[in-house]
Amino acid sequence: MDCEIPVKQVHLHPGMKVEELIRVMEKAGAYNGGALTRAVEITGTMFGREDVTRFFGLAGAMVPAGMGGIVSDLIENNYIDILVSTGANLTHDIIEAIGCHHFRGTEKCNDIELRHDEINRIYDVYLPNESFIRFEEFMQDIFSKIPDGTVISISDLLAHIGSHLSTGILATAARKNIPVFCPAIQDSMIGLQFWLYRQTHKITVDAFGDMSRIIDRCFAAPVAGAFFVGGGVPKNYILQSMLMTPRGFTYAVQLTGDRPDLGGLSGATLDEARSWGKVDEDAKTVTVYGDATITFPLIISAVLEKKP
Repeated sequence: MDCEIPVKQVHLHPGMKVEELIRVMEKAGAYNGGALTRAVEITGTMFGREDVTRFFGLAGAMVPAGMGGIVSDLIENNYIDILVSTGANLTHDIIEAIGCHHFRGTEKCNDIELRHDEINRIYDVYLPNESFIRFEEFMQDIFSKIPDGTVISISDLLAHIGSHLSTGILATAARKNIPVFCPAIQDSMIGLQFWLYRQTHKITVDAFGDMSRIIDRCFAAPVAGAFFVGGGVPKNYILQSMLMTPRGFTYAVQLTGDRPDLGGLSGATLDEARSWGKVDEDAKTVTVYGDATITFPLIISAVLEKKP
């Protein structure tokens, strides 16, 4: 075992840039601080190579926490080629895009009172019911623009929604022609609104229509990299799609707060994915444990600062 590299003590000074802080942390190299610096290195390589097809998995309540802006900026600047998201994140993306807001609060509250005041809580983020009323009105209007009798894939449905928005993840993806996959869209307010619309209209969403599209992208990728914020369905959908090809991911970064010893996919290590062939044997990978609202902006800021 190579244990000849000493830990360097961290020294900080006023005015340090994020990238400089990461370099100092790299010299210490310990615990999740060390993992975060390796995530910066791997992500920077993925972003810097033109031959890498970059898959991005978005789980957790990231948009309500303000992280959606980073994702839309990455799409805008051509750092995401394929996005796979939970329906919840896309729901909240639409809510923000139509002019509603999530509000900062506290986790120390009376949830029964919030219920009576028609306010929904996501830990310390609040969202009034009024936002969902406006969301419902918007979605029903958007669905009405799809002709009855249409059979549509989930990604095309999301592109249709994004084409009627001016800001946010879906809007940017639609404008940049970046596919957004959401295999569990039924598990979201988007799914519920579509189900309501389907009660009186004949539009069919082909639940399997996107599988060929994402698997074709996996086969076509000269080199594949993946960045996972959280786990769940987005992580598995990306990894299982690459499993169909003769190779795995060359690069992979995972941000999670889940433990691997409980057997859940969200905490499963990327080393475990090597046993399935989802990640190459010699792939560069790292898992950073912690709150993604801390690790995600730090990693992306450092990578963008390093770019020429």
